[in-house]
Amino acid sequence: MRNNKPISLCILIFTMFFAFSISAQDVDEPKVGLVLSGGGAKGFAHIGTLKVIDSLGIKVDHIAGTSMGAIIGSLYASGYSGKQLDSIFKSIDFDELINDKFSRNSKSLIERNNSERYAISLPFDNFKVSLPSGLSRGQNVYSLLYKLMLHVNEVDDFNDLPIPFFCIATNIETGRPIIMDKGNLPESVAASGAFPSLFQPVIIDDKIYIDGGVTNNYPIEELRAKGMDIIIGVDVQDDLKDREALASAPDILLQINNFRTINDMKDKRKLTDIYIKPDITNFSVISFNEGRDIVRNGEIAARNQIEALVKLKKQQKEFSVKRNITIKDSIKLGYVRVTGNNRYTRSYVLGKLKLKGYESISYNQLDKGVSNLIATNNFDALRYKLVPTEVEDVYDLDARIIESKNSALLRLGLHYDGLYKSAALLNVTKKRLISKNDFASLDIILGDNIRYNFDYFIDKGFYVSIGLKSRYNQFDRLVNANLLLEPSDPLLVGLNKVDVELQDQTNQLYFQTLLAKEFSISAGFEHKRLKITTETLNSSIADEDFTFENTDYLSLFGGLKVDTYDNKYFPNNGFSFDGNLHWYISASKFNRDFNPFSIASADIGYAFSLTDKLSINLGTSGGFQLGDRSTNFLDFAFGGYGQNFINNFRSFYGYDYVSVVGNSFVKADVNLDYELFNKHHIMLSGNFANIDNNIFDDGKWFSAPDYTGFALGYSLETFLGPIEAKYTYSPEVDESYWFFNVGFWF
Repeated sequence: MRNNKPISLCILIFTMFFAFSISAQDVDEPKVGLVLSGGGAKGFAHIGTLKVIDSLGIKVDHIAGTSMGAIIGSLYASGYSGKQLDSIFKSIDFDELINDKFSRNSKSLIERNNSERYAISLPFDNFKVSLPSGLSRGQNVYSLLYKLMLHVNEVDDFNDLPIPFFCIATNIETGRPIIMDKGNLPESVAASGAFPSLFQPVIIDDKIYIDGGVTNNYPIEELRAKGMDIIIGVDVQDDLKDREALASAPDILLQINNFRTINDMKDKRKLTDIYIKPDITNFSVISFNEGRDIVRNGEIAARNQIEALVKLKKQQKEFSVKRNITIKDSIKLGYVRVTGNNRYTRSYVLGKLKLKGYESISYNQLDKGVSNLIATNNFDALRYKLVPTEVEDVYDLDARIIESKNSALLRLGLHYDGLYKSAALLNVTKKRLISKNDFASLDIILGDNIRYNFDYFIDKGFYVSIGLKSRYNQFDRLVNANLLLEPSDPLLVGLNKVDVELQDQTNQLYFQTLLAKEFSISAGFEHKRLKITTETLNSSIADEDFTFENTDYLSLFGGLKVDTYDNKYFPNNGFSFDGNLHWYISASKFNRDFNPFSIASADIGYAFSLTDKLSINLGTSGGFQLGDRSTNFLDFAFGGYGQNFINNFRSFYGYDYVSVVGNSFVKADVNLDYELFNKHHIMLSGNFANIDNNIFDDGKWFSAPDYTGFALGYSLETFLGPIEAKYTYSPEVDESYWFFNVGFWF
């Protein structure tokens, strides 16, 4: 019998070598997990750590994150490098991002007017004032995440990302942490980062989610369960503070809130193989303006663990290289599908989105349209997804909207200027009053001069919309006598100015539509009741004011308006055009000599920036009267400073209110705005004009200006609106005036 010992020995040696090889391979190629904790702005430290990991070429096999850790972790998992994330986050305006500040250009003319009139807006339903569920809807966060994740748009299972990923959110109704590893990636990450009170909860599949940090801010055990051998953990949570640091109620409340997470970390830290703890002592969850320093501290903390990281890298055979992701800037749209719109029509939604479908658009256009829709305050969120079609590179837009349950708002404002004096504004806005796409708004203005404004508008987007307006204004003021009667009238002999009380009630029914997505065209009917009285002139009836005007005018009007200024009060760039034509066709019996006449006017503005601090705003305007010229009361009247004038009253530096009048004019404006500090402006302005009767008949409008004025001012942007002081001077009259303004103009 043959001796089989050599064969058996060979088999034994081969088996042992194979087992050893497998074992060695397991040791050489460990599965590496990365867990990133939440911490708001302190989470920028994650980026610094990722930059160090990339520089060593460490391959990460699975990522888990919570809150800010989920945001940065998901972007890294989708293919971005730490260095590219650093560049992206440096370019973001976090104040605009977090507070859902939409650019002015993204809002319709109506929404712009609302945002530039009221200091405070509160939900007001069933005659009860409430507070919103969060200061921000989080829409800007979602829109940014979707744009950055567009290259993985078709991934529904987060295990299929370039690096598998999951994040933690909290179900607010059950109080349980939920692993988000499937679905809409930007939406899941937004839910994980929905910090209570700052962001509104995120609704997914009829479940309500908030920040995962409330229940699990460092999901290391869940990551270990994914089969990870070595876990790198980055912890940007606060430690407990001593009594000296607990100097305020917010500090104490934050400490109480941190008890559980800090206690949990005692055990979780032991489970972390490479524990990285950046120094975030001097930063808070909202220290977004200190992002550079926080990123640097993340790098420092990672380099403090460089020995352990290098040892880990030596167990990996290949050097992991992350290439920069190209962020798409345009898309081709097919059909636009809208769901969730129970109260608002599809045409209304598309009109706000400024989308018609089957068109090529830039991503900025899509982003602007989404902002415009959310800025109406009719919707809590828009969750959209680009769905591939059979045509290459063409996507259907699946827009799922969540309508706001609040149908009424209570708004407040304060104001002071030299014409209307002090005023307090109370506004009630009711949406869906009669139809799905309508709103009604009533301003009651109390103060030295009682006023009101009422607006009702049925918004049909690109189709013809219908509106109804009514307003009442009054003020007492010395005005140029030529506005009241002809200069030759014996009543005005020896009088240059007359102290009058002016009352104006204007009612309009109008139709409006959008042209080329930017231009607003309107036309309609107007009734105006104008009454002007004075105590200066003796009346034939004792103790009765003298009446200059007490007439009801009927007119037809039309207008064209476009406004792309980035800021109404302090524009850095943009263009504006506002043209109006009124044809007065009838007047009541008080104006016995009335004959039909027309008044046309136009204002053009252009703003541009020379530097980050210095901008220039140029303006030109003109107007004239056609037909009967016997009516003075609607002539152009210049002087003072303001943005809430009625009829044909206009600002003019160097002159008091309503000092210069005429039925025609041309005017040019130059304004230099230097932003000395953030929201602190030094203003240098000049205006030049020819104003008189019939200046276009004899060519006088083209001569050197008869009226000039200059202003030096200081302005501060506040939540109430601009606070302004302007010193103005005119060389023709050698007089100066101070003008003050507090708050939004209304």
